[in-house]
Amino acid sequence: MISTIDILSIPIWNVTMEEARNLAFKCIDEGRAASIATANAEMVMRAQTDRELAHILQHADLVVPGGAGVLWAAEQQGKKFKERVTGVDLACSLLQEAAARQTPVYLFGGAPGIAEQAAANVQQQVGSLHIAGTHSGFFSADEEKDIIEDIRSQGTRILLVALGVPKQEKWISEHLYELGPCVCMGVGGTFDVLAGKAGRAPKWMQDNRLEWLYRLLKEPTRFKRMLALPKFVAAVKLGGRAK
Repeated sequence: MISTIDILSIPIWNVTMEEARNLAFKCIDEGRAASIATANAEMVMRAQTDRELAHILQHADLVVPGGAGVLWAAEQQGKKFKERVTGVDLACSLLQEAAARQTPVYLFGGAPGIAEQAAANVQQQVGSLHIAGTHSGFFSADEEKDIIEDIRSQGTRILLVALGVPKQEKWISEHLYELGPCVCMGVGGTFDVLAGKAGRAPKWMQDNRLEWLYRLLKEPTRFKRMLALPKFVAAVKLGGRAK
């Protein structure tokens, strides 16, 4: 049985990449709607003051350890996650398996044109991926209804949502059971990476848990968001009392 490790009252599943992918496709095979979130320090800290987000994460079907900070936090408890399961890597793993199975995938979010470019690039890499549809993260209330109908009517079984945290998690939670039997995952900036508009940190930085520094150097405007990191460290050290 797969266990969880609580990080500041957010249960995070202790899974490998393969286990996470298999759990997602088990839901697909069973015709169940399911939500997947990728937890990092920034998301966990936001959940300390955003009760709606905390509730969503506490009741998600799968929350994977996506950030180096949550791995560190587990170690402070004398525990250890099997491996880090980043959003980009899990999304790519799901897309590769979807191509092999011809599972319909829908890419929703990002700037105009990004989801389409990401889908085109992935198709070049994995071959026969069944793209059920794409749509940017810009939409009106009326367009949102049409997007939901499009996702459902196209038989989507994997929906990747790139609206940013916490909007994507809240959108998935609100609409999960309107979308048909599909697995929905919030993927943040993954489409930018797949579309070739953003790069990932060098492997040595990933291995040394320094992706946050790479992102900050590439995008200095992230500085304010990065202030969540020292708050996260303090909260973990103080047993959740620092917010």
